[in-house]
Amino acid sequence: MTDALKRLSEEGVAIWLDDLSRKRITSGNLAELIDQQHVVGVTTNPTIFQKAISQGDGYDQQLTDLAAREVTVEEAIRMITTADVRDAADILRPVFDATGGKDGRVSIEVDPRLAHNTRATLAEARQLAWLVDRPNTLIKIPATEAGLPAIAETIGNGISVNVTLIFSLERYRKVMDAYLNGLEKAKERGLDLSKIHSVASFFVSRVDSEIDKRLKAVGTDEAKALMGKAAVANARLAYQAYEEVFSSDRFKALEKAGANKQRPLWASTGVKDPAYSDTMYVTELVAPNTVNTMPEATLEATEDHGEITGDTVSGTYEQARADLDAIEALGISYDDVVQVLEDEGVDKFEGSWNDLLKSTEAELKRLAPSEG
Repeated sequence: MTDALKRLSEEGVAIWLDDLSRKRITSGNLAELIDQQHVVGVTTNPTIFQKAISQGDGYDQQLTDLAAREVTVEEAIRMITTADVRDAADILRPVFDATGGKDGRVSIEVDPRLAHNTRATLAEARQLAWLVDRPNTLIKIPATEAGLPAIAETIGNGISVNVTLIFSLERYRKVMDAYLNGLEKAKERGLDLSKIHSVASFFVSRVDSEIDKRLKAVGTDEAKALMGKAAVANARLAYQAYEEVFSSDRFKALEKAGANKQRPLWASTGVKDPAYSDTMYVTELVAPNTVNTMPEATLEATEDHGEITGDTVSGTYEQARADLDAIEALGISYDDVVQVLEDEGVDKFEGSWNDLLKSTEAELKRLAPSEG
């Protein structure tokens, strides 16, 4: 067993688990991961909850009570998911306190069906923050065009946000701008900026999946040589943009008022192509003040054989840009790739949400009290 996870933490990478279930909470597994595997945060999404609720009987008691009260399926889902997030937040509270609010965070996503509705997203973000009622919650809002003003306003209300589904460098810059807008609003409203935190979830593996597919179709030796390079290059250039924005005069003025930097979070770090190292999106993206949210398999792989050799991002920007330019030169449009990925990402979470509605409805019917 290596101590790769400890070294990763020492390099300034916060390790968050990309999974949550009632069983993980009640069995003591989450507490164990925090205690033994340097896990300092948890992220959830509709797919994770759909899987958790449809497997095992961990939710039967709560579902039985909800069925007896004849609540709507939507209300049942909110009661179940916020209960899990609240319990996980309580388990992570010591980490939150020890890190001054930086880590010890649990993320919960707004209804993905609202991804293109600014007002409804903002209302849902406020409702979720109120429902969970824990200071170490992050409300997840997608980085769609409609999501950007909702992000700024949510931050402006003093609610900490995990911005999700970021694929493009241009959109990432808009996300950072929305965060700074939000901090400026919060400052005008007299809120304590030091209490507001945010991460920007930049998706990794899906970029390789889409671009590799297109490189394979090109089929030349040059195209094949570029396979598996796009996702890491994209993320490294995102870190370069982060360094630029958070050393700007605009941010420095906010920092003087107590503001925190919005950390880049590497999301979708499970490697999808077995031809690549299963720790690639961890070991190739080591940089200070970042978060890597890992599925459990990636966490275990990193612990077992991940080689952490220090910062693997700083100083790589020229090569990263050259790799993306070479892909573009082969006729593969970066703008098209990132738009396809964003559309697919929203659709996938919407699909999972609909599956969650169906499986929860089936469970409520199964557990409903019999007549009389």
